[in-house]
Amino acid sequence: MDTYKFYYDESEHSRKINYNTVTAPNYYDNFVTVIVGWSKEKEKEVFKKYEDFENKYADRKDRNGELKSTTLKQKKLECGFASLDKANTQFIMDFLSIFDESTKLYFSVASKIEYLVFQLFIGYQNNFIIDADAVKYSITKALVVYRPQNVIQSIYDDNSKEFVEELKRFFRERIECNRSNMSLKEQENEAFENILYILDDISAIPELQWDYRMPFSGFTKYLQEEQIKNYALVLDKEGKQNEASRTMQAACEVGLSNVTEENSKDSCGLRMADMMAGIISKLLKALCDELHYHSIAEGTEKKLLSTKWFQLNEAQLNLYKKLYKIICKWDNAWYKSYAGIYSDDLVCFIGLLGYMAHFENAEQLVNEELEMQGEYFNGYVCQQLSDYFNRRRSRLPIDLIDKNDEEYFLNRRGAKVYFDITKQPILQIAEGSQTEMVLSVGMDKSGVPLITISNEGEPICYRLLGELSDWALMAVGMASMGENLFPSQVVFTKEKDRYFADIL
Repeated sequence: MDTYKFYYDESEHSRKINYNTVTAPNYYDNFVTVIVGWSKEKEKEVFKKYEDFENKYADRKDRNGELKSTTLKQKKLECGFASLDKANTQFIMDFLSIFDESTKLYFSVASKIEYLVFQLFIGYQNNFIIDADAVKYSITKALVVYRPQNVIQSIYDDNSKEFVEELKRFFRERIECNRSNMSLKEQENEAFENILYILDDISAIPELQWDYRMPFSGFTKYLQEEQIKNYALVLDKEGKQNEASRTMQAACEVGLSNVTEENSKDSCGLRMADMMAGIISKLLKALCDELHYHSIAEGTEKKLLSTKWFQLNEAQLNLYKKLYKIICKWDNAWYKSYAGIYSDDLVCFIGLLGYMAHFENAEQLVNEELEMQGEYFNGYVCQQLSDYFNRRRSRLPIDLIDKNDEEYFLNRRGAKVYFDITKQPILQIAEGSQTEMVLSVGMDKSGVPLITISNEGEPICYRLLGELSDWALMAVGMASMGENLFPSQVVFTKEKDRYFADIL
């Protein structure tokens, strides 16, 4: 089994959360992390390519002799790759050319304001009545998009009541303002009105400290999905030389092993991660600056990318296509990118890459109504967001199955589930009633209802009769909305070839 080497770095990493950082002119909400990797056997080859790249651009190195992502200034990507000059276009293409289909890439995008909202509403959980995740998402998006200064400042005051009142005042003002353009803002107003109903019972504001674990939680899922068990992870060293940084502590807390820290000056891998993190975060920030509201008056208008974003030459378009391959096509894994509940910026970024990549050449892009490209892109991304939220709406766990030579795998309860579902035993229900301890209810990939029962302490997975499919779907649907009904005692009844199930 191959051993992999991974290297971690981050961008937009002002993780000190206070009023000054959140309201600073150059503030960007998302904390971006990148991990690059490859098999141990390929490391020498990758490092040689990167060293050649650094030697070619030696004049761009900083005072410490490192070629860092800071060489790419944010204003140079003001309109994405379209605003790059020839030299920077070639610089980024030379960097991206180091990546190939065997390169591993994981990145996470975490909203700092979302983290604040989660702390403030920590007592709210999903249930059958309230979709707490939707509430947290709506509040986060409102604060990110509109940036209401009074609300943000009140987060850091000692008076919880004042924060709640400012939040209520903001939502009421937005609802009233939105009435001038209800064709665009009807859904937003509905969300804001729902939020107002639950703001009377907010918990006290806790001490706000950044949680470093989120990106590593996603990376553990990525490793599991890729079935990588032999690996080493190198972090960019922070803090005192003889002390483990908070970043390293967080990596260990989520269960990662073989984690070490190095100085980026001594590691090509760390510098590669830094460069990729810089490119991703600068594109994200450029999109955010273009699409978010900058004044109260803009709040009722549709925000579109300007035509400048689409005035690309062939080399600039090829940058989008190359980055699309690296992020969306090569090493295609579900957990390759990771975000919290508020993931609009990530979806928009992925959407931008996909939208640009579908053009055969720059001439086609310009000829297809250049002045309408912002509108077309908006429609494309809105559909991407809709699809993404439909997937996120289901809160059912996803079981990643290890590939092996067995004809079955073990589910979360430890019961055997056969890949050939016809081999799964059927739950036999005799005439009358019988009570079973049901551990879980689910579906296989073809929609066959399954039930895991504790039989004298041993978990056994059965197929359910078709007559009980509606009951199984009801149980799965409630779990999807955050209301898990199991483990529970269930009475199964058979009366004259009719079947019933009742949860005790």
